[in-house]
Amino acid sequence: MNQELIELSKKTAGEKAAGYVKDGMVVGLGTGSTVKYTIKKIASRIREENLNIIAIPTSCETEKLAIKEKIPLSSLNENPGIDLAVDGADEVDKNFNLIKGGGGAHVREKIIASAAMEFVVVADFTKKVSKIGKFPVPVEVLPLAVEFVKSELIKLGGKPELRKNFTTDNGNLILDTKFLIENPLELEIKLNSIPGVVDNGIFARRKPEKVIIARGNKIEILSPD
Repeated sequence: MNQELIELSKKTAGEKAAGYVKDGMVVGLGTGSTVKYTIKKIASRIREENLNIIAIPTSCETEKLAIKEKIPLSSLNENPGIDLAVDGADEVDKNFNLIKGGGGAHVREKIIASAAMEFVVVADFTKKVSKIGKFPVPVEVLPLAVEFVKSELIKLGGKPELRKNFTTDNGNLILDTKFLIENPLELEIKLNSIPGVVDNGIFARRKPEKVIIARGNKIEILSPD
């Protein structure tokens, strides 16, 4: 796969999403290699257009980048009403189901997306799939429950693997779990019903209002309507 083309695609999609940010908005900032371009573009708009916004980061990584780019930050508790959340995805299907969490931030990402009036996903063309599930589903787990949750995931037909040398921003662990996914919503709910699971990377309940897919400089904007 042409890495230069993929990187250009990420930049194109990420920067396009920054155009949806309007003056006075509270904006949820996602995490990952595509959203970093959104964050940098928002920062340049703040400098050039004197845009007045408040941003809420979904991870420590995003918080550090936003501080570096001098974007004003707040928390969800201080600003529970989010106008727009922008985030990436590891997979997105034709029905707008997502798998997220390759970067391990899916729990906070799902909270921010759920609190947002509008949720926009940015992705390069390799993330668009006919059916989600090739990418493993990240399941965030309390450390004391790892072995129990692992056995429950196997009962559901999953093949869990503990993500090595990784702790989430919430102090938890991740079981990356391969599933044959026939019903994303049903699986999302089932996984979250296992005691010890904090949340998982399937986004089937909170789907995006827009998905921006880029291939090079070409943009495709998809919406459920």
